[in-house]
Amino acid sequence: MQSNHSIYPQDKTECYRLLYAQMKSMLDGETDVVANLANASALLKEALTSINWAGFYLIKNGELLLGPFQGKPACVHIAVGKGVCGTAVAQNRTQTVENVHEFPGHIACDCDSASEIVVPLRSRGEIVGVMDIDSPQVGRFDGEDTRWLEQIAGVIETACNWPAER
Repeated sequence: MQSNHSIYPQDKTECYRLLYAQMKSMLDGETDVVANLANASALLKEALTSINWAGFYLIKNGELLLGPFQGKPACVHIAVGKGVCGTAVAQNRTQTVENVHEFPGHIACDCDSASEIVVPLRSRGEIVGVMDIDSPQVGRFDGEDTRWLEQIAGVIETACNWPAER
């Protein structure tokens, strides 16, 4: 795995181990949702290779609303069940899409994106948002990315003091 910065190992597993440890350390003791998601998106964008967008959408008034992110400007509102993010919420599971151009109903916020992974974030058993990462490379995300990013999402879920109303 080619790294963006010399601190990150080229080996994908080792890179994720370091990223996971950094995420835990960075969020330790901080509960503010916006602050944590802002730092988390910056860390993801710095650590992961071949990505062009890393960020979060939060459930608000029954839809996904753009949250903190790193990358080009993005769609602000996404309906549950629409696009990769909305599908992750509707199906209550991670979506790993090899080629977004073949995904029915894909929402093209950035025409450079070719693959995407979206991990639901939960609090008290309910989805509160999603972690969304895009790549300009077809097939960028695999099972190892899915496993590690779900673990990293768990760190974020636990650290944040999610509002009861969404």
